[in-house]
Amino acid sequence: MGTIQNLDNREGAAKLKELAEDIRICMFCTNLGHTPFGTRPMALQEVDEHGGLWFLSSASSEKNTEIRQDDHVQLLFAKPASAQFLSVYGQADIFRDKEKTEALWTPIAKAWFKEGKDDPDVTIIRVRPSESYYWDTKDGKMFTMIRLAVAALTGKEADGGIQGRIGPA
Repeated sequence: MGTIQNLDNREGAAKLKELAEDIRICMFCTNLGHTPFGTRPMALQEVDEHGGLWFLSSASSEKNTEIRQDDHVQLLFAKPASAQFLSVYGQADIFRDKEKTEALWTPIAKAWFKEGKDDPDVTIIRVRPSESYYWDTKDGKMFTMIRLAVAALTGKEADGGIQGRIGPA
């Protein structure tokens, strides 16, 4: 069992930023009220100081269409190699802004937008978290596995790391 450590305000926003920017790729889920809900891998561009998560997206994508119908989204981040996980539930906004596109742009984005930063299909998605939960080991996966093995052999309770709710920033 791990230590429960709920985080609010700046501490919560900092933890969300640390985990999400380290992991970078999430499963971006939309259409949450239907089964199966829509999901696709998305590359996170940045997390701002308020905990907002920023993505570049195609205006013509199914994801954007689904967000326009229902702005509730779930982001699922996982980095099994270091036993770090993050679940973010929130609301998504879609907009266009040349200055923000410039700030978020990476050379890899060119693969999706043939005309580059000025492609008329480029939109920005900002996710405003309302509920988040994280799981994070203190010392990395290897040490956690050793602690779990020792606990299994000795019958003592294992320290599986830290987990908790991240409140709004």
